[in-house]
Amino acid sequence: MTEDIVWHHHKVSRAERASSKKQKPCLLWFTGLSGSGKSTVANALDVALFERGYHTFLLDGDNVRHGLCKDLGFSDKDREENIRRIGEVSKLFTDAGLIVISAFISPFNADRRMVRKLFPAGEFIEVFMDTPIQACEQRDPKGLYEKARRGDIKNFTGIDSPYEAPERPEVRIDSSTSSVEQCVDALIAYLVHRELIS
Repeated sequence: MTEDIVWHHHKVSRAERASSKKQKPCLLWFTGLSGSGKSTVANALDVALFERGYHTFLLDGDNVRHGLCKDLGFSDKDREENIRRIGEVSKLFTDAGLIVISAFISPFNADRRMVRKLFPAGEFIEVFMDTPIQACEQRDPKGLYEKARRGDIKNFTGIDSPYEAPERPEVRIDSSTSSVEQCVDALIAYLVHRELIS
């Protein structure tokens, strides 16, 4: 019955909401293998922006699967729906004037393009954590690679499920050769260069 659903226009615009926060909304979409540093760097960036007085919100893959996406598994179809939901939520947050930081493996180019299309040009910033799988597997902070190698976990990205590297990410980071602080500094510099923050 979608014909019975009508878009309700708000009197306070997204531009006014952003202006009241003295910032430009955007979405920093962290993608990469498990153990590539997505959550660690995203968290550190969130803290750095917050300490500078910016209004941010961090969406993390594991956290979202405890609530909004707890009904989804890890099949290709469920992964696509997981990313679709996160994209829509991220758009709502940017409509509220926030700088949104998301950390999801999001292994498929098509899914990331789907999210990019939700945003005005320049507001979707793909941050590719281009950390080699060997380094990710050595870290293995959750013990997932070991379980996947044993066959205890199926459809694990990088082992028995593919990861499609971004074709043209706005930012590329290798956390095996850069410290967390260096990664955050590079991201802050990018945001300043783009005049998204000052």
